[in-house]
Amino acid sequence: MDSDLINSETSNFSLPQNVTVLGWRPPLWYHYEECAVAPYAFIFYFIVKVFNLALGFPANTLVMWHIATSKSESSTSDVFIFNLAALDTFFCLMTPIELTNRLYLDYWGIWHLQHFAYGVKDTTPLFLTCICLDRYLAVVHPIVFTNIRDNRMRIGISALVWAMILAYAITESILGVLSVTKVFSSLILSSFFIMVFCNISIIWVLRKSVAGKEVMNPVKKKAFKMVVILLAIIVVNYLPPVALMPFASTYTFVQMHCQISVSVFSIMDLSSTIDPILYISKTDRMSCSCLKRTANKPVNINV
Repeated sequence: MDSDLINSETSNFSLPQNVTVLGWRPPLWYHYEECAVAPYAFIFYFIVKVFNLALGFPANTLVMWHIATSKSESSTSDVFIFNLAALDTFFCLMTPIELTNRLYLDYWGIWHLQHFAYGVKDTTPLFLTCICLDRYLAVVHPIVFTNIRDNRMRIGISALVWAMILAYAITESILGVLSVTKVFSSLILSSFFIMVFCNISIIWVLRKSVAGKEVMNPVKKKAFKMVVILLAIIVVNYLPPVALMPFASTYTFVQMHCQISVSVFSIMDLSSTIDPILYISKTDRMSCSCLKRTANKPVNINV
């Protein structure tokens, strides 16, 4: 999780770490003195942070605005997508505060707020899992899905997920990273495999539905492409922590805290921008197709 980047000394409630008897000194931009030999992952980390603020924040805001103002019948997954966008918006907005504290202030109070933000981001796979499960039921078990289309159920599930997220983030903020390490490992592993299973199942059903046919239905073809893209994004964003973090005890300090954890969680953070852009591109294509269908309809002109 991002909070692996935080020095355990931030639990000190006296003075910022960069204030000593010799006066103020700027904190290390690569965080640990040991990382001086391999600081390049932190450059990638800062680039991702700025990228998320510049693109992720407006993209997530646009997603929330689109869902909130959409007058057409929305997807049942939009409830979860809205909540996911809200989480990512908060995380993106933390970037100026984090960079200021990490590169200049190094103040313990702000570190606790950063712990909280990292905890929020660490648990975003919960809403991604809800989205994947919702789509899985819609495609693979349509009869069951028709009986649970009521969005009140999804709002209730979202409230439960929020409670879990806040509990996790507050615990990490107060007690530190080590208090939630096992929970995070279990969360990321289970979420990853559930999401992969759901998307592969959807792909299988969509492919099976056109077996023996030369051309796939345009609607199913779009859905198929979207699921394939989503699966690729899930694998790219979440396979690194799933593959690397279980072996954390075998890495050296420099490998773990200066290279692997920084790079892995920077890649995870990219989902704050990739997810809303994917949603926006999907809605734009739907809007274009609707406009084309409208344009092709004959228009009656009464003189």
